[in-house]
Amino acid sequence: MSFLLTCPNCGPREVTDFAFGGEVTARPAGRPDRRELNAYVYFRDNVAGVQREWWLHRSGCRQWFLAERDTRTNAVAWTARPEEAPAAGGDRAA
Repeated sequence: MSFLLTCPNCGPREVTDFAFGGEVTARPAGRPDRRELNAYVYFRDNVAGVQREWWLHRSGCRQWFLAERDTRTNAVAWTARPEEAPAAGGDRAA
């Protein structure tokens, strides 16, 4: 399924211009043991609904950015550079 994704640097583009980087997860604090590191690297929630994700604009500016997308409909609520992203639960125009 194709949809538009807005790069914070280049503007709206087909999703085929981007590489999906996975859902945003919290890094383990301090020095994680093997179990914590394994869970961080390999396990994902894979929610059916809204989630915050990493995307790379591979056919454009080659910059990573964040997006909040509904995985059921591919509706994108917002995109932003990591330093400009709203706090969790925040709202921003796509």
